Amino acid sequence: MEKLIIRLRTEPFWSMFFAFAGVMFVLLVTQTLTESIKSWEIDMEMFLWFLLVGFIAQSIDGALGMAYGVSSNSILLGIGIPPATASAWVHFAQVFTSLASGISHWKMGNVDWKLAKKLLIPGVLGSIIGAYILSSLDPDLVKPVIAVYLFVMGIVILRKVKKKQVPKFDRESKSIPVLASAGGFADAVGGGGWGPIVNSTLLSKGKIARYAIGTGNFVEFFVSLASASTFLFFVKELSLAPVLGLILGGIVAAPFAAYICRLIKPKYLMIAVGILIIFLSIRTFYLAL
Repeated sequence: MEKLIIRLRTEPFWSMFFAFAGVMFVLLVTQTLTESIKSWEIDMEMFLWFLLVGFIAQSIDGALGMAYGVSSNSILLGIGIPPATASAWVHFAQVFTSLASGISHWKMGNVDWKLAKKLLIPGVLGSIIGAYILSSLDPDLVKPVIAVYLFVMGIVILRKVKKKQVPKFDRESKSIPVLASAGGFADAVGGGGWGPIVNSTLLSKGKIARYAIGTGNFVEFFVSLASASTFLFFVKELSLAPVLGLILGGIVAAPFAAYICRLIKPKYLMIAVGILIIFLSIRTFYLAL
């Protein structure tokens, strides 16, 4: 905490951004509760289904360090949830899960602050644009496109199994803001993808694993907050039951994910997740047509 206070005092950028994010977080939670409390006659069957989805997605994410959004969004689309609604629900839940993850990585010293600053603004802007575009389009037209995107993400995850790490990372690379913009945009449009695109790319470019994942997960909170806040203005099908189910499912899954991570080699998990996402994307594409 002392290090963070010193940083906030010496860097106005982080002071202003944390203050702005705090205000947006409070407004998001307040507005969501206000919209949802009107229909608080919670459907327990729906809640339990989303609890299961959150559990599965967080188990995958906790074991691999990525794929919470891609996994949960694939499942939601597979059961017939409209693309914008699915992405909105996932990002509302991810605000809380990524906040917990970001704080954990910050406390453990896994955040590269200079790299985080380069990722932050482009990632947030990309997510806002992606959320706006997704909310403005016809769900029937978007579903096949998102299915193709998820199929590609499944291939990307499978390719990460064999890809070798480059020995030296260039933090000054001009491609980093472009990477963050693409990651934020794809994350909002596809309901996930920040981890597979940004974190895995940082790893493949030679960034030390703890800093690649720690910094990526720290910035992901702001990206998810920006997406969820944008969806709030356009998606009216807000319900506390699915969001709460996703959040609690993720919390319950955390210790199991750690155990899975110890029990099974990451490359086998990545293969399983890649195949699962490809299968779900093909199913979604077929149903959309």
